[in-house]
Amino acid sequence: MRQSKFFMPTLKEVPADAEAVSHQLMLRGGYVRQVTAGVYSYLPLANLVLTKISNIVREEMAKIDAPEMLMPIFLPASLWQESGRYESYGPNLFKLVDRHERPSILGPTHEETFTEIVAEELRSYKKMPLTLYQIQTKFRDENRPRFGLLRGREFIMLDAYSFAANEEQLDVQYQEVGQAFQNVFDRVGLKTMAIIADAGAMGGSDSTEYQAPAAVGEDTIAYTAGGYAANIEMAKSIDSLEVTTEEPKEIEKVHTPGIKTITALAEFMAVPNTKIVKSVLYRADDKLVLVLIRGDKQINEVKLTNIIDANELHVATDAEVVELTGIMPGGIGPVNATFADMVIADETIEHLTNFVVGANETDYQLANVNLGRDFFVDQFYDVKLAEEGELDPIGHEPLKFTRGIEIGHIFKLGTRYTKDFHANFLDENGKEQPVIMGSYGIGISRLLSAIIEQNYTERGIAWPKTVAPFEVHLIQMKMNDADQTKVANDLYQSLSDKYDVLYDERNERAGVKFADADLVGAPVRVIIGKKASEGIIEVKHPGEQDSTEVKLTELENYINSEIG
Repeated sequence: MRQSKFFMPTLKEVPADAEAVSHQLMLRGGYVRQVTAGVYSYLPLANLVLTKISNIVREEMAKIDAPEMLMPIFLPASLWQESGRYESYGPNLFKLVDRHERPSILGPTHEETFTEIVAEELRSYKKMPLTLYQIQTKFRDENRPRFGLLRGREFIMLDAYSFAANEEQLDVQYQEVGQAFQNVFDRVGLKTMAIIADAGAMGGSDSTEYQAPAAVGEDTIAYTAGGYAANIEMAKSIDSLEVTTEEPKEIEKVHTPGIKTITALAEFMAVPNTKIVKSVLYRADDKLVLVLIRGDKQINEVKLTNIIDANELHVATDAEVVELTGIMPGGIGPVNATFADMVIADETIEHLTNFVVGANETDYQLANVNLGRDFFVDQFYDVKLAEEGELDPIGHEPLKFTRGIEIGHIFKLGTRYTKDFHANFLDENGKEQPVIMGSYGIGISRLLSAIIEQNYTERGIAWPKTVAPFEVHLIQMKMNDADQTKVANDLYQSLSDKYDVLYDERNERAGVKFADADLVGAPVRVIIGKKASEGIIEVKHPGEQDSTEVKLTELENYINSEIG
């Protein structure tokens, strides 16, 4: 491609709201342009990278015998009403009606659509296992689109769905697709971590996220050197507090006027915060759940949601607490908590003695409270948020935290959707059984940003060779130099047969050409300059300050060794 014919509208200054480095570089380099909040046009440079990523995905999915298909974006609401997700998915779902007032949605994912199709086709165990996938545009009405392609309202995604006759087949499919995904990430040049994750609105059991560590990442990953890795929403840790044995003391009510925080309460009561049990009231669907946790810990609401299997969960507001209990916030507790439908306690309080709780009276606390004597709980669970430095539950190593970009996610859905859509088959004994599903996704457009976040330089981008928009960037320094023109044209013709080549034959200053080359980020930059007449050119890699002289006769071998 001749650069004078290429569409690459660069910017000297980046809009102030472009926070992520990848967003800034894609705007500066003319990769993308925003159409509206969270919606982007992919210009030629971005489209070249996306095409290469998609082709790598197709190659890896073909290796596990997964055929590609394409579903509609515009879907009838009835599909999602049948699965129950039309309401439970929340405000991120784009809902619309047609001229006949029929409700529809723009697909954010396609479990229902694939399941409905296979429900009519997979009637026998002999047709399974089967894995299908598509690469398609998806829509989610993000409340706050940000970081360019990392959190948008329209994005490109691979979504795959597996169908199995038994759990053993699903296990194999889960491993196969997971390995295919890992192969994709390795081939596009991403450092990744496979971590334990929450299934969220997808439903199902086992769930693994693929995270690309990056400073701009919105997810927190808890990990250890020994290999434990989990999203902070699912991370577990061992409590290091040594609980001392004490004789139960007589319960005492204490007036605590104006005390608003755990720190202030601990100081007022002259006890450590580990001797205080916080009582937090939640609305979980139509129930009121009182959750108890030690004063030095925080509640992990994802864990809590999964434990009580709630569609909607939120902390009761101050106004709701007063309305439901008649008590000002900070005063509620588990003793005689008749307002709660359920009392759940974190495991950290199971062996505490003589601790402090709210007295269920405004501005009062109870001291020397003990489980089993003064109140009971319905169940103990791990509902605490893991903290950096705590020990992981497997290797007992200290947890470290890092930021990450979610680039892929795989789920074992089981029969979550097939039961809703009556996707049944006849097993070996002629008995009808529900098909067992898995769901798998890669954020294709998000990969574009993630790769840049891990491969940017001081001046631009250093694309991995497998996904670079151009593998070789020829730059002719003087367009009126006959020797340079001949060398450049000869190289352009010979190299274009083997590589994706961009030839900068524009009549521009060297500074402009080099600045644009930094943004193109080709793995090999070939500079045809003043020594062209001597059969010598210069080569340079992205991010390097200095170039290296190479004889023209040795250039092709050099490029082969760099790109392969």
